Amino acid sequence: MGRKVKITITESHCRSGFHEKGQEYLIDEDRTVCPPVCMELWHYAYPYLWALLNGAELDHGVLASKSADVSCPDECRVKLHMEVL
Repeated sequence: MGRKVKITITESHCRSGFHEKGQEYLIDEDRTVCPPVCMELWHYAYPYLWALLNGAELDHGVLASKSADVSCPDECRVKLHMEVL
């Protein structure tokens, strides 16, 4: 069974109203299709997602973890959290 990453929208002030706080998406290593998020946010999130799906631990201050936080390039209006399940 492959790795899975859960993506959760943790904050949303999206100009288009496309994202809502609490939305969740499950991505696995066999299906890395873009979930229904805007392409600008996906562009920022995908490298972290790919790293997590491939076993990476990412820096969080002095600690490393199997999670990442990403903010929208539009003034950080949308924030998401990704974590390996």
